Amino acid sequence: MAEITAVAGEDALLDENPPPEAISPVSAAYRRYALWLLLAIYVVNFIDRQVINILAEPIKNDLHLADWQVGLLSGFAFGIVYTLLGFPLARAADRHHRGFIIAGCLAAWSGFTGACGFAQNFVQLVAARSGVGIGEAGCTPTSHALIADYTPKEKRASALSFYAMGTPLGGLLGLAIGGVMSDYFGWRQAFMVAAAPGLLLAVIAAFTLKEPRRLLSEAALKARAAGEASGQQLATFSETFRYLLTKRAFWGMASGAGVRAFLGYGHAAFSPSFFYRCHGPAVTALAHHFGLRPQTFVGLALGIIGGGAGAVGSWLGGQIADRLGARDLKVYGTVPTVAVLVALPCSVILYTTSSVPLAFAMFGATYLLGALWYGPVYSSAQGMVPQRMRAMSASIMLFVINFLGLVLGALSLGALSDLLNKGLHLGPAEGVRWALLSSAVVGALGAGLFWGARRRIAEEMVS
Repeated sequence: MAEITAVAGEDALLDENPPPEAISPVSAAYRRYALWLLLAIYVVNFIDRQVINILAEPIKNDLHLADWQVGLLSGFAFGIVYTLLGFPLARAADRHHRGFIIAGCLAAWSGFTGACGFAQNFVQLVAARSGVGIGEAGCTPTSHALIADYTPKEKRASALSFYAMGTPLGGLLGLAIGGVMSDYFGWRQAFMVAAAPGLLLAVIAAFTLKEPRRLLSEAALKARAAGEASGQQLATFSETFRYLLTKRAFWGMASGAGVRAFLGYGHAAFSPSFFYRCHGPAVTALAHHFGLRPQTFVGLALGIIGGGAGAVGSWLGGQIADRLGARDLKVYGTVPTVAVLVALPCSVILYTTSSVPLAFAMFGATYLLGALWYGPVYSSAQGMVPQRMRAMSASIMLFVINFLGLVLGALSLGALSDLLNKGLHLGPAEGVRWALLSSAVVGALGAGLFWGARRRIAEEMVS
């Protein structure tokens, strides 16, 4: 269902007849190809980023780690490098061929993903995970800027939400591949298999992703030259940051998305552990019923349910934002606000029910609702700045999102789980359960941030 829906949405957003005032540096057919290629790259991005989550328990047992160390591997080690390198790579993307940048970064992070499989201790695994962050830092801001240049303004949210489907789809494949490989071959081989597709896609991206700056019409080039003559060169970080300081809605949307990312990355890191620890016998019985090993079953179940629901949520959020946003741009803030509020009771049921089927159903619901913000939020980052600031604007927004989500999310939940487990003597099962539940309740604060941004979005859009 998610695949059919995605294709229908993708066809809709790639209309053959863009408005006459829109400058189209590439054909509709090429836009379609480029979006699918960028989606595939983003899927690989999240396979390599998220495969460690399904491998957390075997890695923890093999290397004798605590939950906070698992959280550091899942988020902090990767996220701190990913977050800090986003700015210089976004600057490079605003000046150089973005297809080459994406290809080079893809090859780098795939290589480091494979290197994770050779790590013999915690320090070596931290170093390899940090290397994955080096490569992936150049992917998303650069891709956002390319998509914004390829796609007419009125279809930008749909295009960016289509690209954002790589998050749940990559998570789906990462969990599935990691679960199967770990069960039958070991966690080290799982990293090596996850690394392989990226090396092939890097070659394809280098030779086929076009740089639209070189393909602009003569009129656009004249307009660009006039802008540069009047001082409209590509924006620096400081210039973009000063400009965004006047955009209160930008910071509200970024902070709200950061809170959601805190939950998303934190819960993704420990959801497999939650099912193993809190529903172990029931999960084992279900796995045997389907003729599978427990880790393979959990990886496939969480991957298919979460990935499918997340893909639908990402596509749906972009469609709603584009269709209703054409009449009222406040919809960009309304969609994620409502999603946060509806997701809260689903999370409470997920972490308190004794029924494994109901827990899996609520897991899917939270993933669907947790992906609705992608299109509206990322589109707002591109629409609140002029074209010359797009990659840097995306990088600044992603810094906020990834610092709260990648850097702090899994590490904080892991530390809280250890505190509840050992400090309050709840045990490993109840420790992870209450760490996840308490963070879900606090995460409802994101609704207030999105709602506050909603009031100013219309007046702050410029492109």
